[in-house]
Formats: sequence, structure tokens, C-alpha cells
Amino acid sequence: MSPQDKPWSERRSQTRAMIKELLLSRQHVWSLYCTIGGLDSFSSDQPVESLIPEFCQALVDYISLGHFGIYQRITDGRERRINIIKKAEEIYPGISDSTDAAIEFNDKYRAVSGVTLGSLASDLSRLGEELATRIDLEDQLIETIGG
Repeated sequence: MSPQDKPWSERRSQTRAMIKELLLSRQHVWSLYCTIGGLDSFSSDQPVESLIPEFCQALVDYISLGHFGIYQRITDGRERRINIIKKAEEIYPGISDSTDAAIEFNDKYRAVSGVTLGSLASDLSRLGEELATRIDLEDQLIETIGG
């Protein structure tokens, strides 16, 4: 049975589950973001370097959930509601920009050893702005979906 052949209630249930997973992943990323942003790498009991790989993995997982879950479902034609398709098309450029920023951050910091952390604060700030925009856009889509 193809995804489009599934009953309406089952498809909606799967969408709600994806949204719930996305929101939990987003919360985890923000928690780690705030922790890293609040640590002083020279005075903390847990140096910032020890949290960056975990943060990078959580960030990539979160970005992937949105892209390979909700957005791919829409772009693959499995969403039939026109208002949701239009909203996704409207917000996708902003989502794409935040994805690029997250991937750039991950590529720069995932292997912390040997990387200077001198630009971490400014990179975190830029990433935070992109993630805040992404969250706003995701919330608009979730509102449109009715989640």
C-alpha cells in the first residue's frame, strides 16, 4: 500500500508523529545551544569542547527530521491540502538558508580537536539567528497543518 493509499486518519497520525518528533528534536538542540552559549571554555567544569560534537549531531538530526520528514512528504506529493503546499513553498527558501547555516556550522565544528574556538561565539550567534528564523517558519507550517 502506497502512502497515498493509506486512510486519511493514518496519514494525519503519521504527520502528527513527525511534528512531535521534530519539536522534541528542536527542544534538544536549543537546550544544547543555550548550554554551549552560556559556557566559558576556560572556567567551566565541563569544557565547551566536550559538548560541541553532541550539539553538532543533534543539530544535524534536527535539520534532517524537517527535511527528510515533513518537507519531503510535501515535495513528494504526499500532501494533498493546497494551503499546506503553498505555505511550504512560501517558507522553503528560509528553511533552506537555515539548513545551509547549520551544515556550515557542523562542518566547521563537528571535529573540535585542532579547531580554534575563537570564532565560536560569533558563529553560534549567526546560527542562533538562523535557527530562530527556522523555528518561526516551522511554526507557521505546523499551524497550517493544524498540528
